[in-house]
Amino acid sequence: MTDHARMTLRAGLASILVSGILVALKLWAVSSTGALSIAASLADSAMDLMMSLGAMTALLYAQRPADEDHAFGHSSAEDIAALGQAVFITISAGVIAVAAVLRLLSPDPQPLAAEGQGVAVMGVSILLTLLLVWWQGRVAGRTGNRVISADRLHYLGDLIPSVGAIVSLMASGPLNLPQIDSVVALAASVFMVIGAAGIGRGAFDALMDRQADPELLEGIMTLTRNWPEVRGFHDLKSRTAGSRVFIHLHIELDGDLTLREAHDIGAGLKRTITLAYPQTDVIIHKDVADQRA
Repeated sequence: MTDHARMTLRAGLASILVSGILVALKLWAVSSTGALSIAASLADSAMDLMMSLGAMTALLYAQRPADEDHAFGHSSAEDIAALGQAVFITISAGVIAVAAVLRLLSPDPQPLAAEGQGVAVMGVSILLTLLLVWWQGRVAGRTGNRVISADRLHYLGDLIPSVGAIVSLMASGPLNLPQIDSVVALAASVFMVIGAAGIGRGAFDALMDRQADPELLEGIMTLTRNWPEVRGFHDLKSRTAGSRVFIHLHIELDGDLTLREAHDIGAGLKRTITLAYPQTDVIIHKDVADQRA
């Protein structure tokens, strides 16, 4: 198993652990305070737990090696999971927005109780979420894993309602302003939809075999252009599947080289590309260079 694979699996396990703790804490806080804002946060954490379990399943499936039916591996499972998460996040954001509007329009806001206990629970929730988001950000940045990015968006979206719940609990008594958390929840739903759109677009592009990041391709072309004995290259093609990038490249070599020499040149270039871009799976074809060039 690669270092990237181990990092993504650890991030998935951390997500499940944190979401489970948050569900337990918020369940206790709801029973103590009767706060609708915490109840909404509890429902969101419960959905996060279910999504994290689903994401972990996709990550485990994506790590399966290539077989006769899946010659390029199973990493597209990450894109399918990320696309499903993007849809789920969008629906969740819509539900949160509707609930927030209904609370704002309600003429009789429900009074809260045990505000101090609720603030303490939400404070712990925010701290755990921040630690998880930081770790997931590191993993997503190093691996490019869309499932982890989508899962991270869940928890980033949780931070704003959690802060809103604290503000609501603190303001409901002295200021009698329980509507504050509804306003914050509306802002959170907009943030979630924007983030989900980005993740969903990336997953859809990968499933449709859109080419890899132009910056990555430019780096590969530079390495190839400067590689000893390579006189030229053509037909550079790429596709992404989950966090993997598949590269097909034709290099042009002197026709008088032996088969072993040509193989060594291609193998050296492939090794250099995969060292520079660990997420790539590279296939290099050797062609005879045009003698007139």
